[in-house]
Amino acid sequence: MDARRKERVVFGLLSLSMLAVVVPVLLVLYFLAVRGLPGVTWEFLTALPRENMRAGGIMPAIMGTLLLVTGTVVFALPLGVLSAVYLTEYSRPGALNRLIRLAIVNLAGVPSVVYGLFGLGLFVLFLRFGASLLAGSLTLALLILPVVITASEEALRSVPVSFRQASLGLGATRWQTTWRVVLPNALPGIMTGVILGVARAAGETAPILFTAAAFFLPRLPHSVFDPVMALPYHLYIISTQVPDAPPRIQWGTAVVLLMLVLGMNLIASLIRTRHRRARHW
Repeated sequence: MDARRKERVVFGLLSLSMLAVVVPVLLVLYFLAVRGLPGVTWEFLTALPRENMRAGGIMPAIMGTLLLVTGTVVFALPLGVLSAVYLTEYSRPGALNRLIRLAIVNLAGVPSVVYGLFGLGLFVLFLRFGASLLAGSLTLALLILPVVITASEEALRSVPVSFRQASLGLGATRWQTTWRVVLPNALPGIMTGVILGVARAAGETAPILFTAAAFFLPRLPHSVFDPVMALPYHLYIISTQVPDAPPRIQWGTAVVLLMLVLGMNLIASLIRTRHRRARHW
């Protein structure tokens, strides 16, 4: 077999691999759109659930998910970025550095249900936050923290060393260089990683099952210590625990959750593309 024929065979196998990934995804999206979009109305998005979730809308679940995502960003973003700054700009190669990086890699592979049990033991029981928005946000922040740290590290490393050298040569301190030169240039990459991590957190069920989610709560939370409804848990409940639930509510909830996650991923892609086009180094 000559080189050109081998090349064609390899390209053919790669094309088949791409189709094997893309086609099932498109089929799932089509199936959800056909079943769920007719049920996604303005009333469905803005009304409170009624009749034990057999009627009404999913507004508390949408708002609960958005509140959990907001709390997750508030806790995970500063801690993750500061950790990445330390590892990239200040830490020295050694046993401690290797240990921290090994811990980050291992935490990224921990199943989400383990994070949920950890959040239950620490935030719900030990710190006595109860099943609440605060406990759920802290647990989800721990879940996405490895993603935020890794993405922030990559973004910080992508800033040329010459930028740091020029700033230090002009008399700036290391912290001034990091704060005024490195972080602004790495910010789009950091935000991309944060949004991707938050998109994962928005679709998780196990962590909030133990720490935040309410079975049926036809109102919005009044404080961070109140439980909340959330789209992933709500979808699980109406699909498995609510007899005779209308299919339009089940499929409509699935479509709204999918649109939320895909929207976050789209925002991350747009930020990354805009940053690449605007970058001149």
